[in-house]
Amino acid sequence: MTENSSLGTNQLRRNSLGLIAVTFMVISAAAPLTGVAGAVPIAFLIGNGTGVPATFLAMTLIMLAFSAGYVAMSRHVTNAGAFYAYAARGLGGNWGGATAFMALVAYNAMQFGLIGLLGGIASGVFAGFGIVLDWWVWSLIAIALVGLLGYRQVDLSAKVLVVLVALEYIIVLIVDFAILGAGGAEGSGLSVNLFDPTAIFSGSLTAAVLFCLGSFIGFEATTIYAEEARDPEKTIPRATYLSVLMIGVFFVFTTWLMIAGVGADKLQPTIGGLADPTSFFFDLAGQYVGGPVPAIMGLLLVSSLFAALSAFHNYIARYSYVAGREGILPAAFGQTHDRHQSPHIGSVVQTLGALVVLAIFAGLGLDPVLHMFTWISQVGTLGVLGMMTITSLAVTVFFQRNGGGSPLTTLVLPVVSGLIMAALFVFIFLNFGDLTGTTGGILGLLLPLSIPVAGLIGWLSAARLKARDPAAHARMGANRA
Repeated sequence: MTENSSLGTNQLRRNSLGLIAVTFMVISAAAPLTGVAGAVPIAFLIGNGTGVPATFLAMTLIMLAFSAGYVAMSRHVTNAGAFYAYAARGLGGNWGGATAFMALVAYNAMQFGLIGLLGGIASGVFAGFGIVLDWWVWSLIAIALVGLLGYRQVDLSAKVLVVLVALEYIIVLIVDFAILGAGGAEGSGLSVNLFDPTAIFSGSLTAAVLFCLGSFIGFEATTIYAEEARDPEKTIPRATYLSVLMIGVFFVFTTWLMIAGVGADKLQPTIGGLADPTSFFFDLAGQYVGGPVPAIMGLLLVSSLFAALSAFHNYIARYSYVAGREGILPAAFGQTHDRHQSPHIGSVVQTLGALVVLAIFAGLGLDPVLHMFTWISQVGTLGVLGMMTITSLAVTVFFQRNGGGSPLTTLVLPVVSGLIMAALFVFIFLNFGDLTGTTGGILGLLLPLSIPVAGLIGWLSAARLKARDPAAHARMGANRA
């Protein structure tokens, strides 16, 4: 990560990020330790139990299939708008506008939800060290720090996130290898068959897929940093594949050893008997490693959530910048900071929005995890699935019209992955209330509708741009290399 040698006017900081920086900034959004401690035990419990490692393997293959077309497109379009740019170049400016607004709602939803989760977890973790503060105080501190990093140059955020994500991996792998070295439960637990079809299709495969999918969200954002990466035509494709593989292999390996650590036959009864299922991995850490590791893991869980918050904040700021630069948001959003070359207006607006949402939930006395996180974060999952569906279609249309690429990477794999994403989108949309506990209330209707409504507003904004400036509309999503 070097200083940019060519500071220009109103552009993102060029040549700031190398392969490792982009990869780790993307993985930070997936929050590996948060997935292991939070999502995985629930996937074990209400999903398909010992079939979770194979489910992660299947999701890795699906994400690689999506990445094939995504990477092929990245070699033709270098634009911080990512999904927006690909939709605009493949399907036209109106689809680009729709995708941009969906991205803003989806990533804000993920960020708002994680703010609540961080506050709830931090209040418990730090109370164990004698520091007792309300959950919203920890959320407020996180918002301030994330906002400060987002306002400044991107390589500062990158340095912080690389360290935090590396520590997440290290602490989990310490527990993994301790279980591996001990031979699992009673020294014979390593015989779990990852590919047993009876395990994969036992319980609720759908619930397992949704929880596993959540552990990958964020990997798609490699292209958001295309304008700031060094040698983007090579860095972005490599970072995309590397991030998918690092996330997928990590979760397959770790979930297998989590099962081995307790024994396949005792997995669901053990987790079901816990007052808090998210304590399962901490219990394994205490059993197989002990010492200060569980306490350190608690602190790193908070830092994991902080890293995810920072990643989504960066996504939102860059989407806001691109939307302002290309005329579908007010022009002020399309300006960068004179010194830091950061999308500072989008960063400030996102920070203010986070403060408003935090004030509402804290003021109403709502729970930071059961309400703020559970209600809002699934909107983000829904939005990402919608954007991935549109992007898969855009990739197919782009290459069918312009040629280039192999049929496998520009037609077959995008179509297959797009159909899978579309099916998951429909499932979450129709079952949103059941998944979030908002069934029967107005929130169960309004929250999932926010994604298609955002798409409609973005479409209309792009249409107005076309009426006002047809040339600008035609340039939407153009290459910014």
